[in-house]
Amino acid sequence: MQPHIMENQLMPRLKFRQLKLLVTVGEKGNIVKASKALNMAQPAATKIILDLEATLGLKLFDRSPRGVTPTMYGDILIRHAKLILSQLKQMSEELTSVHHGASGRVSVGTLLAAAPALLPKTISMMQEDRPNISIALHEGTNDVLMPALRVGDLDFVVGRLPKFRGREGLVQEALYNEPIVVVARKGHPLEGKKNLKMRKLAEYVWILPPAQTSLRRQIEASFQNEGVEPPINSVESISILANLKLLIESDMLAVMPLQVALSNEGLCQLDVRIEAALGAVGVTMRASDELTPAAQYFLETLRDAAKQVVADEYLIATTNSD
Repeated sequence: MQPHIMENQLMPRLKFRQLKLLVTVGEKGNIVKASKALNMAQPAATKIILDLEATLGLKLFDRSPRGVTPTMYGDILIRHAKLILSQLKQMSEELTSVHHGASGRVSVGTLLAAAPALLPKTISMMQEDRPNISIALHEGTNDVLMPALRVGDLDFVVGRLPKFRGREGLVQEALYNEPIVVVARKGHPLEGKKNLKMRKLAEYVWILPPAQTSLRRQIEASFQNEGVEPPINSVESISILANLKLLIESDMLAVMPLQVALSNEGLCQLDVRIEAALGAVGVTMRASDELTPAAQYFLETLRDAAKQVVADEYLIATTNSD
């Protein structure tokens, strides 16, 4: 029977060095690699883990010739260790920021909708006023970015807000609504044709977001609502640069934020309505965290940049309609 782990048992025994080792072993899946990454002797690393398992009376890792895998208990300890280390990092940044002025680091997960305009504008504005704040961008999809946000690896996720379940511990803030349009290269056979149907669009190769995204599900629903199977011949990509290159050099079709379509002279919008015609772009963050000064400044700048994106979008749309 496993012991009941009490808070007063853990507090005197857990050290930050142990927590860092647990997280690194979980990431590397190998004690030797983890000890090298932390500049620690492998026997010492092994002893720390064995001592911790003995203290807790719990098996934290399954051993095999290939390495180690966290057990259920190990997963729990690693998840909380990441949060503790993240809080320590934030405390350090806040102390440094107060002592030396506005500085620090912000880690941001970015989705497709934020890549072309919102985040570049935000970073540009921050570089003018707070050049000592560094920003690390991590491109991905919600299924990768949201777990990283929960455990403290990211401070924010910026992009099209997902309609996800299990929002416990996270809060969303909508910044503006970003229309979604079907795009192709200028001179595409479908350019200028009115009231296109999804059946016609299914004849072409599509660039699609990954299957696990809400945008992908909405695109597929647009085909299915017209009794058409979604395109089998497709390319999955979230890289804005690769997608633009593919579109310009082929007859492929894609769904993109209106801001991307308006700002790229090589693309045209197709006259077709899709399920994902409108979606909120915003920021997701942990509900319980007090933001560091650097993160707070990023959030404030992000809000200001969003207002400029909306104004720029209106200006471009007005100019194109003249």
